[in-house]
Amino acid sequence: MGPRRLPLLVAALAGCLLPARGCVMCDPKVVEALNSLETDYLPGHLEAKHHKNVMKRVKQAVEAFKDLPIDEDSYMGVVDEATLEKAAWSLLKDLKRIMDSDVKGELFVKELFWMLRLAKDNFASYAAQFQKAAFCPNKCGLMLQPLIWCSTCQKQVHSCRKSSNCGERKVKVHQMEDMILDCELNWHKISQGLTDYSFYRVWGNHSETLMSKGKEPTLTKTMVRPKDAGTYRCELGSVQSSPATIIYFHVTVLPKRIVEEIPSPNTETEDEVAPGEVTLDRPQTATTLQSQSPKPEKVLRSRLVGPLIWGFVVLIASVATAILFSRSGKVIDFIKSSWFSTGNGAAQDSGVSKEKNKESRRK
Repeated sequence: MGPRRLPLLVAALAGCLLPARGCVMCDPKVVEALNSLETDYLPGHLEAKHHKNVMKRVKQAVEAFKDLPIDEDSYMGVVDEATLEKAAWSLLKDLKRIMDSDVKGELFVKELFWMLRLAKDNFASYAAQFQKAAFCPNKCGLMLQPLIWCSTCQKQVHSCRKSSNCGERKVKVHQMEDMILDCELNWHKISQGLTDYSFYRVWGNHSETLMSKGKEPTLTKTMVRPKDAGTYRCELGSVQSSPATIIYFHVTVLPKRIVEEIPSPNTETEDEVAPGEVTLDRPQTATTLQSQSPKPEKVLRSRLVGPLIWGFVVLIASVATAILFSRSGKVIDFIKSSWFSTGNGAAQDSGVSKEKNKESRRK
């Protein structure tokens, strides 16, 4: 067992000698629900002579939630607020389910104590999860974690002490770019008693210069230069005498990035011409001539448009002719009469003109 858990174990064992309350009984909502069970539900669902005995057994079962084997990997007699809230909500949900079912008599008593047995198993599971994942989650430094002691329901701050040196980090940044040193760890936000982040520049003779101090966990330096390369130290203070976190940063400044400007393919460039100098047009290459020549698709399209137009005109004319021929025969008779009448008139006119010529000759 690690030295960081020895004081907690002593406190847990001492709590066994104190009046027991059980972890879930530390939640006021659970106490209120048990009082409602005694005053509101039991009178109509169980004989009055059994009320006192049943409620005594119920409170003993709930207080027995704390009677779990003390083990640094599963249960140490303490939980955090999130674990307590989760266990209390599970118990209240099951108790409400029984009361809503309106079960009575001996069946109600059996259902109630079976539910309390399962609730204790659930609490043991939640406590083990907390012990493995949430109890003193810091892998380095000093974390001040608020915990709830199951035996007394008191909330106290537990010191999770580990090595104050949280390691070294290598940072590479190019010249004229921004350097950002981040000193925040994931457990900083849930720890109590933390003060300010202080960033120092460490020189070759081990002397230090304070760069910044405040609540911000990062140090930003814009447009770094080669002289900014070196070692930096971050220290997070605490309300206790020792710092909560110490991290070293080894900064390397790389040469300035070279950015090549590639001209756009659509940009046309012209050669510079000196005054008085004559430039000759370059002969067009086969590729240029080929690009200027029309595409075969356009040529084929232009050749097909003409015949299509003429075909459309002929189609319209044919339709119009068919409509004319489909009408009554009066149209044909009219054409014939007009044709013959014109011919007779012309013949008569020609005869008259001949007679006039003969008479003129006689005279």
